[in-house]
Amino acid sequence: MQVGKVFLVGAGPGDPGLLTLKARDILARAEVIVYDRLANPVHLRWARPEAERVYVGKAPGQVALDQDGINQVLVDRGLAGRLVCRLKGGDPYVFGRGGEEALACLAAGVPFEVVPGITSAIGAPSYAGVPVTHRNVATSFAVITGHENPDKAATQVDYARLANGADTLVFLMGIGNLPEIRDQLLAAGRDPATPAAVVQWGTWPRQRSVQGTLADLVEVVRDSGIQPPAVTVVGEVVALKSQLGWFETRPLHGRTVVVTRSRTQASEISEQLTALGAEVLEFPVIRIVPREVGPAVRAALDAGVPYDWVVFTSTNAVELFWRAWWAAGGDARALAAVRCGAVGQATAAALAGCGLRADFVPRSFSAADFAREFPGAGTARVWFPSAAKAADTVPAELRALGATVDVLPLYDTVLDPSDAAPLAERLASGEIDAVTFTSSSTAENFRQLLPDADLGAVCLASIGPKTSATLRQLGLPPTVEAAEATLDGLVAVLQAHFAGD
Repeated sequence: MQVGKVFLVGAGPGDPGLLTLKARDILARAEVIVYDRLANPVHLRWARPEAERVYVGKAPGQVALDQDGINQVLVDRGLAGRLVCRLKGGDPYVFGRGGEEALACLAAGVPFEVVPGITSAIGAPSYAGVPVTHRNVATSFAVITGHENPDKAATQVDYARLANGADTLVFLMGIGNLPEIRDQLLAAGRDPATPAAVVQWGTWPRQRSVQGTLADLVEVVRDSGIQPPAVTVVGEVVALKSQLGWFETRPLHGRTVVVTRSRTQASEISEQLTALGAEVLEFPVIRIVPREVGPAVRAALDAGVPYDWVVFTSTNAVELFWRAWWAAGGDARALAAVRCGAVGQATAAALAGCGLRADFVPRSFSAADFAREFPGAGTARVWFPSAAKAADTVPAELRALGATVDVLPLYDTVLDPSDAAPLAERLASGEIDAVTFTSSSTAENFRQLLPDADLGAVCLASIGPKTSATLRQLGLPPTVEAAEATLDGLVAVLQAHFAGD
C-alpha cells in the first residue's frame, strides 16, 4: 500500500487573509483535514467538499482529542495512503506541538512537510497596534509559553534571566497564569511601570485588547472580562498602542452581520463588511438553479437575434445568459447590432467581463424611472433575461410605453436548506447585530428557515423598496434601507446606522 503524506500547516492567527498561498493550495488538495479551535473555520472553504474533516480543538476544560490521539489520527490516515492537512492556528512550531506531531510521523514512517504560518506572537500585537520591535524602543523580543506542560515538576521558564533579557516579552496562552507571570517578572526585577497589554482573539473580527502596566495588568484583564485565547505583551513598545492601533478602530469592528445571499454571491458583500471590521456570518438562504434555455437561445440565434436591446438586471442574469449563449453556439459577434442595458454598476461590470459594454445604465433603480430613462422605449424590441420569479415591473413599464418585451427565464431561486440551529442560538443570545437582505427571496427564505427568531433588537438591512415591502409583509419591518439599491449602498447604510450608536 502506498503511504500518504502529512502536511503540518500553519493557518496564521485568524484573519483569513493571513493564510499563505501554499497553505491554501494544500487545503485544496487534501483528502483529510485535521483542524483545531484556533484555525479559522473560514479556511475550510478552500477544502474539497468530499474531504474528511476531523476536529481536534482544545479549550480550557474541553479537549476534543488529546495529543496522543491527534498523533494517531495523522499516522493512521498517512499510512492509509491519504494526503493529510494538519491545520493549526498560528505556526506549527511556535507552541503548536508541531514538533511532537512531526516526530510521531517520523517514527511511523509517514512522510511529512511543515508549512510555516504567521504566529499570533507577532500577528496579534501587530493588529492591536504594538510592534514587537522598534529601533528607538526595543531591539529584541522573546516569545514564551504562558501555559507549560502540567506534568512538569517545575517551570522551565528562567524568569531571572528573562525578565530583563529581552526588551519585549510575548506570552502565549498565559491568561490563566497571568498573576504568576506578573509576580515572577516583578520578583526578577522588571520595572512595575513597564507598559503591558493583552490581546484577545488577535486578528479575528472579535478582537479586544486592553492596556495597563505590569503592576496592574491582572486587575485590568479581570475587570475587562478578557478570556482565552489571548496574547500578553510586556515592554515599552506597548506605549505605542494608542497611536498605532488600527484594527479595532474600523467602523464596524465588534459588529456581527449575517449575509443571506447565495453561496456563490456572498463573497462580494462579505469582503466589504469584513474590511470594515465586521464579523460576517454567511447564512445562504437561496440557491441559484439554472433553467434549460438552450432551445430559446438557439431560436433567437437562428432568427438573427430579433431584438434591439438585451436588458440585464443582475450579475446572475449576465453570467447565466452568457453561459447559455455560448453553449447554444453564439458569440459576441451575434450581438453586434444589439444594444445592452444594465441595471446597476455591478451588472455593467459583469457585462464588461464578458467583453460587452453597457449602452445604458439608469441613474435610478425603480421600474418606473428605468422605463422613463430607457432610450427608445416606445418602439424597442427588448429581450429580458432574468430570474423565473422576478417581478414583472420593468417589463410591464416598458410594455406600457409601447416596447415589445420577451422575458427569458434563466434561473430559479430556491430555498437553500441551511442549518439554522447555530444562527438561531446566536440570535437568541443577542450576538447578532444585523441581517442583510438583498432580495425578496432572501427575506422569504430567511423567515421560512427561522420562523420563530426574535429579531426585535437586530438591525434588518434592506437593499431596496421591493425587498423592504416583502420584509414588512413578513412582519419584519426593515431598520434601514439602502439609498441606492446596490451592495455598496447596503454596506453604506449599515455603516451609517452603526456610526450613530
